[in-house]
Amino acid sequence: MVQTLFLGFPAILWAKLFASAFTGILFTQSGLDKVFDYRGNLDYFRDHFKKSPLAPTVGLLMPVITFLETAAGLTSLVGVVLLLLGGNQLVAFVGLWLGAVALLGLFMGQRIAKDYAGAATLVPYFVAVLGGLVLYVVG
Repeated sequence: MVQTLFLGFPAILWAKLFASAFTGILFTQSGLDKVFDYRGNLDYFRDHFKKSPLAPTVGLLMPVITFLETAAGLTSLVGVVLLLLGGNQLVAFVGLWLGAVALLGLFMGQRIAKDYAGAATLVPYFVAVLGGLVLYVVG
């Protein structure tokens, strides 16, 4: 394992910081967009899923995905701060974990709606989050 220091931090810490910052930015923006434009997002999802088995559940699932995304983003950002301060890495790990759960939910919804192109766009995000999780397991 590379132990190189850059600006006083080991390489593995930089990788963890970048993974958690990525997740923090991605999900804080997405979650807060749903919070501040709830109606617009709800209308979009109702239209998107109108021909799928998920159509009757959009109103129930919207708060769930909003919570998951916002929690993943804010937890990841708090995790970044704690990592920089030399604190416990668990918060950053939990942020990534919540992000993975949110992405799996979104991916499942896209697949059920038969929006295969939309589902495919989520794969790179999932791979990035999964890679971040692996960093906490191995290092």
